[in-house]
Amino acid sequence: MKAIILAAGQGTRIRDTHGEHPKCLITFNRDDWTILDQQIHTSLLAGVTDIGIVVGYEKDQIIRHVIKRWGSLRRFKFIENPRFAETNNIYSMWLGRGWLKSDSFVAFNADVALDSEILPPALASNAPITMIVDRTWRDETMKVVISGNRILRMSKQITRQEFSATYIGVTVFDASIVDRLFGKLDRLIHGGNNQVFFNAGVELLIEEGVWVGCTETAGRPWAEIDDAGDLAFARLYVFPKLVSADVAA
Repeated sequence: MKAIILAAGQGTRIRDTHGEHPKCLITFNRDDWTILDQQIHTSLLAGVTDIGIVVGYEKDQIIRHVIKRWGSLRRFKFIENPRFAETNNIYSMWLGRGWLKSDSFVAFNADVALDSEILPPALASNAPITMIVDRTWRDETMKVVISGNRILRMSKQITRQEFSATYIGVTVFDASIVDRLFGKLDRLIHGGNNQVFFNAGVELLIEEGVWVGCTETAGRPWAEIDDAGDLAFARLYVFPKLVSADVAA
């Protein structure tokens, strides 16, 4: 099992608050424990053996931080997205296709902080694709429509009336679906769709009848940080819980 952290983006909406730093380096506390550290920590606890980090904007900051915090780089693979300023995370995911080929993996949007207990149920899922969701509505996030344990649709435009859950930005792909996934991403990229989310490829698989399942956060803390309001929410309600639950341990 591998993990890929999509950390190439510029985070322009939060730059006034966070400065010229990648969003994955937003800190939880005075010990400089970051969103990136929490994702690495969560992955290793869950048995992930290799971690790829797609870098672009201020890539050297990320690499220096990983070296300082985690020492040996043997378990890490840095993948550069030179077009980070003009593409979305579909392109970052696509760049990892050679490294991820034929392996099961978990994909993290790099601005998601989550309790380490949220990931293991998704890794244990039998579905070819498993998205982690929260049954609570959150504004400006990706929403999903679910029937049973099957995701039927995903969009930021899903209304409260249609809404089943909020997607938290973490997805697990079984090895059996990886080649088909990258086939869809390849089709989208070569069709000029490099400014969408990689979920567009997942939607194409849903249309073909692929089972996209889900597991839930079960009330455990998480936050997706796009802007100053999200960061304020995370600092007040999420980071303190993650620090006490994970960092202290």
